[in-house]
Amino acid sequence: MSSNEADAKTKAKQTPIKPQYETAILAGGCFWGVEELFRVEKGVIKTVVGYTGGPADKAKYEFVHNGNTGHAESIKITFDPEVISYKKLLLFFFSIHDPTTINQQGNDKGSQYRSEIFYLTDAQKKDAEEIKARVDKSKKWKKPVVTAISKAGEFYSAEEYHQDYLQKNPGGYTCHFNRKLEF
Repeated sequence: MSSNEADAKTKAKQTPIKPQYETAILAGGCFWGVEELFRVEKGVIKTVVGYTGGPADKAKYEFVHNGNTGHAESIKITFDPEVISYKKLLLFFFSIHDPTTINQQGNDKGSQYRSEIFYLTDAQKKDAEEIKARVDKSKKWKKPVVTAISKAGEFYSAEEYHQDYLQKNPGGYTCHFNRKLEF
């Protein structure tokens, strides 16, 4: 092995490798408003709106919007855990929608608009349970937090016209806003 090769190997061992990005899947009502708020959070790399949480094997808007598939309008968030942790994402999530209403956010009613955290790992499940309890205990919401915590299943990306909807349609409907609550 040449000295250049040895130097390169030594340097590679010393250079810290950036951790992999992580994924969070959340449902908090109409996915347009949720996406718009997460999209600009520091550490969020990518957002995709879609459908998850139901047993039906077809998840397209034409089926989901009537509430009969069991799916929720959801958002898949790719984030850099060195910039924003999963717990901080969840705290933000609990600040931008009403986690005390069952199957409703603003004017949107039905199981497809429920509040739910879809965990991908046991660590995410533990964090979700901890943060939900913390938010509920804080009493920042006047009613109990009803957000469900479930193992993530298949995530179906929504149609292209739903992606970045509020960017494409400024002033479009949303019932989401950052309440800047600290839990």
